Amino acid sequence: MSTATARRAGAIRVMIVDDSLTVRTIFKRMVESDPALAVAGTASSAERAIAQLCEEPADVVLLDLEMPGMGGLDALPAILATPGGPQVLVVSSLTVDGAEHTLAALQMGAADTLLKPLPGGFNEDYRTQLLGKIRALGTRSSEPGGNAAEPPERSFARPAATLRQRRTEVLAIGASTGGIHALGLMLGAMGRSCDLPILITQHLPASFIPVFARQVENACGRPADIAEDGMDIRPGRVLIAPGHGHLLARRSGQRLVVRICTEPAPSGCVPSVDPMLSSLAAACEGRALGVILSGMGRDGLIGATELVAAGGTIFAQDAESSAVWGMPGAVAKAGLASLIASPERLGETIIARTSAPMLRQG
Repeated sequence: MSTATARRAGAIRVMIVDDSLTVRTIFKRMVESDPALAVAGTASSAERAIAQLCEEPADVVLLDLEMPGMGGLDALPAILATPGGPQVLVVSSLTVDGAEHTLAALQMGAADTLLKPLPGGFNEDYRTQLLGKIRALGTRSSEPGGNAAEPPERSFARPAATLRQRRTEVLAIGASTGGIHALGLMLGAMGRSCDLPILITQHLPASFIPVFARQVENACGRPADIAEDGMDIRPGRVLIAPGHGHLLARRSGQRLVVRICTEPAPSGCVPSVDPMLSSLAAACEGRALGVILSGMGRDGLIGATELVAAGGTIFAQDAESSAVWGMPGAVAKAGLASLIASPERLGETIIARTSAPMLRQG
């Protein structure tokens, strides 16, 4: 491995950490096949990876969780703290059988996850998927929403939107890559004093959703359920979109209830943030607050546009704290967000907003 190659201008530096020589070799060849990427190093253990990263920083670390010695999960905080401040892509066989470990890594700050295939599964489709994730995590300045070279986020905000603040009936949160960590920080800042119904759409495989629900329960100190058709949306309840469909709200008399929809969404995501926010625009007549956290792509933009048009409010995570500023960046650049801030500040503002008395509208 040539250090000069890893440092070539503009290249995304990638560290590969896996105890299998075969896997390290395959990933190295895949990374080197993309001229926008460069291998900063490879390591067969977490301990060696940390030592190498202190000498040769990386932008993205491909991290196996199941390794002898320290293991990827235990090493994650130290890897994130190395000089390059790398984004971590968990690439492990545990991403299916051990959703608990993978989601723990994502909550701790890993940005994304990708299944390590069985022998014979390292094909062209897999290479395309892997390299796409690496480029998204390592190129914060690229569209659809990079971090560097952006105008200050405050210039995108809609200060006038706060002047017509209405009583919030529902809090809806949408997130993808990097969103689990951000969600934990935001819910932690909110504490247990927020009694609003909370709807969450997080891009995750269906098999991960039950573990994710338990994670949310621990973060906010209240029950979190996987949404099902006909469930009441009521104060004190957290409902999470299932992995097979979109979480929608509809009005049934005086009640708000869940509808699960499996029709394709414009974003192509399942579950998708857009249908959730669009349904709240119709069901709540603007009495809803949508929060868009870190994620690739533009899911949430269509729904946020409809919610704001109905009189609702949108908050967005800022570029600096986002693993990928795609989803929050899209709503920010469209001028839809009343507040663009870190997850902690978003949580604090939600509490202040929902606990303060409303001024009577003239």
